[in-house]
Amino acid sequence: MRLLNSLHQLDLNLLVTLDALLAEHNVTRAAERLHLSQPSVSVHLAKLRDAFDDPLLLPGPRGMRPTARADELREPLRLALESLANALAPAGPFDPATATDTWRVMASDYGESTILLPALAALRTAAPGTRLAVHEFVPSTLARQAEQGDIDIAFHIRQDAPAGLRQRSMFTERYVLVGRAGHPRLKRRPTLAQFCKLEHAIVSTSGGGFQGPADGALLAMGLSRRVVVSVPHFLFLRAVLERSDLVAMLPSRLARDVDTLQVVEPPLEIPGFEMLMLWHDRVHRDPGQRWLREQFAAAV
Repeated sequence: MRLLNSLHQLDLNLLVTLDALLAEHNVTRAAERLHLSQPSVSVHLAKLRDAFDDPLLLPGPRGMRPTARADELREPLRLALESLANALAPAGPFDPATATDTWRVMASDYGESTILLPALAALRTAAPGTRLAVHEFVPSTLARQAEQGDIDIAFHIRQDAPAGLRQRSMFTERYVLVGRAGHPRLKRRPTLAQFCKLEHAIVSTSGGGFQGPADGALLAMGLSRRVVVSVPHFLFLRAVLERSDLVAMLPSRLARDVDTLQVVEPPLEIPGFEMLMLWHDRVHRDPGQRWLREQFAAAV
């Protein structure tokens, strides 16, 4: 039997014609339904008969009657073509009130505090049926996870953002000098010499590092500071500062309106950073993803 068992061996247009013929039982009406000429539909029917090795439709007293094989094909073919049409249809408008999406975001504790947390209340109110999964921030896997669909959005600094991802600037951040409230050495802005003598703590996301942006600026002036504690997370660093006389150069948004911390301007110019929202082309045009990106942008 010469029945073709694979779609890539059969023109999809022939299956559309077969669906119309099985619905109409008449070549002329099927041609009108498909906006084709009657001879074209007759040619299609001849190809279908050859492909399935079956007459499919036979002349009858009131039009054409399907063969047993055609009757077997009718419902599965209709459902398959409907599914294909739905898959190819343009995405409808996104309605956050009825959405049930699960969104996956990669962020450091800094990104969690400065972007995700401010956006969370409005996100839950507008889209109560959705879920948000925050993934551990691993810069080395960011691009691969975005490409594979493991994450939808990531937040990272511009200077380390992987190439090939779409991006949107969220804000520009600067560093301030921070210690506990009432810190005896931070009652006023310290001099550069006093700054270097303070005991500093630092965030090292890679673990164990004792160098940061301030050290590069000091080195250019032939100076150095005393970095005595290295931690992996900004929020832990903030807790360390609240419970000791250590100081740190902290992104300003983490120290804003925190009563337990004393904030002063540092005695030297230290480069800040730009925070980006990153996403892959695969979700760029998705209506729900576009809505979600707007929520995060509005929150900051």
